[in-house]
Amino acid sequence: MPKTDLDIQIKTLPQTPGVYQYYDKDERLLYVGKAKNLKKRVSSYFTKSHTSHRIGVMVKKIVNIKHIVVETESDALLLENTLIKTRQPRFNVMLRDDKTYPWIIIKNERFPRVFYTRKKINDGSEYFGPYTSVRTIKILLELIKELYPLRTCNYDLSKEKIEAGKYKVCLEYHLGNCVGPCENKQAEADYMQNIEAIRQIVKGNFKDSIYFFEQKMAMHAENMEFEEAQRYKTKLERLQKYQAKSTVIHASITNVDVYSITSDEGYGYINYLKINKGAIVRSHTIEIKKKLDESDRELLELAIIELRQRFDSTSKEIYVPFKVKVGEEIKVTVPKLGDKKAIVDLSLRNAKEYRMEKFKQMKIVDPDRHTNRVMAQMKEDLRLSAEPRHIECFDNSNIQGTNPVAACVVFKNGKPSKKDYRKFNIKTVEGPDDFASMEEVVYRRYRRLKEEDEPLPQLIVIDGGKGQLSSAVKALDILGLRGKIAIVGIAKRLEEIYFPGDKIPIYLDKRSESLKIIQQLRNEAHRFGITFHRNKRSKAALGSELEQIPGVGEKTAVELLKHFRSVATIKKTEKQKLAEIIGNAKATIVYNHYH
Repeated sequence: MPKTDLDIQIKTLPQTPGVYQYYDKDERLLYVGKAKNLKKRVSSYFTKSHTSHRIGVMVKKIVNIKHIVVETESDALLLENTLIKTRQPRFNVMLRDDKTYPWIIIKNERFPRVFYTRKKINDGSEYFGPYTSVRTIKILLELIKELYPLRTCNYDLSKEKIEAGKYKVCLEYHLGNCVGPCENKQAEADYMQNIEAIRQIVKGNFKDSIYFFEQKMAMHAENMEFEEAQRYKTKLERLQKYQAKSTVIHASITNVDVYSITSDEGYGYINYLKINKGAIVRSHTIEIKKKLDESDRELLELAIIELRQRFDSTSKEIYVPFKVKVGEEIKVTVPKLGDKKAIVDLSLRNAKEYRMEKFKQMKIVDPDRHTNRVMAQMKEDLRLSAEPRHIECFDNSNIQGTNPVAACVVFKNGKPSKKDYRKFNIKTVEGPDDFASMEEVVYRRYRRLKEEDEPLPQLIVIDGGKGQLSSAVKALDILGLRGKIAIVGIAKRLEEIYFPGDKIPIYLDKRSESLKIIQQLRNEAHRFGITFHRNKRSKAALGSELEQIPGVGEKTAVELLKHFRSVATIKKTEKQKLAEIIGNAKATIVYNHYH
């Protein structure tokens, strides 16, 4: 890619945790790195002067940057480790396979033990992780030990050997750390109930354990068993204080392809993650242009076949957000909960990030194309009959009914058209009545546009909920414009969009371009209205000071302020100059008052 394209890629990177990958002109992987903030980290390579010759050589070779977004910095560290081992980039320090991260294991045995290990073997045991440090695992295992008594011995606790009395309880039993399943002092069902609770805690699901301890604490307190109640209270507090660590992927997920899609009116964006032995080993996102308004399902099916061929995938199972038809030999899984759903969500997040970066890049390289796409997206999101090339937004401003004003801001092709902004003094409404004020300004605005035969907007945005929207619609009804101009209201609390006559609002994606433009309109109208209101209050306050002078009325005060701009200037002005504006008699009164 040309260097200018590389600059655009850097400029549009997300400011989130993730892993970045540098490629040369032949698409060979040069380097893999982790970052807490992708944009900041990658930018540093191209803005600093490098003392290392090796880094300087690498930077000169970079022509393309790819990245994978993850939830946390720890996830980025783990993913970097995996990609370096599997892809072996030229400029990375090679990682030896025996330098692996630790896992928590629930051993596949009767009365399972729970401990940490660096070696994974296929014996049916459950592995959770990997973790970025042994310290993190030890803190978690210490918490588990405090909450649920488990055995630590490596005895074969088969039913026959226990019944034969082969074992005796050890010191751990006397210390209260084990209930003694070796002497049949704890039922297997009770022990496995604890194991299930531990399994959920390791996954980060604390809800069931918290509920269990709360119930136990309440029961013992009700029975006046305060020592037992305090014991459960302590466990509950320990559990609530612990923050679960985020992991990249569960270890049991292996040799699986993950696909997800997000789309707009013209393109589909499909992300592909390759999972092997509990780790992401590849990520790739493609863009597909729609030809005949294809559905997400059709685009995803097409992309799956293309990506599997491109990367020679032999996976027998794929995870997708909805059912697809890709051949009987491939198992299609649509996860609803748990680790599998989490990895599909991660894939979808990467697809959405890719789409947003394309938007940002297009905005820089081809602004007209970007505008066309945003307008088409707004038309679809807001169910409009035409693209909203001309949008107007209204906002009221008053403080307890004083100096009520309103503002109208205008956007054309998604950008502010400041020469078309308009201010309104509220003329027909007494007191703080936002609804009546909105009706007045909307009526005045579009009556004038009709009289002057000026073009009407395709969309009106009202800053407010159903009440303000209804008032604006009344004005359009009176003018005969109802149905000729689309109109919506945006409520501040949850950013919900209201339509006339609809009780239930719609909620746009918080990251969508449509919502961003509506929010920008609302904020600009609020800023413009507040500024006008503040200026009006200031002038009113100054005028009222002059009107306190006996013999000076509102008309005289306005004339003086219009000419001299401020009371401070009037105080310093000679009587003769005052007389030129308001006459000798009034000038004498004002001059004598201040001197």
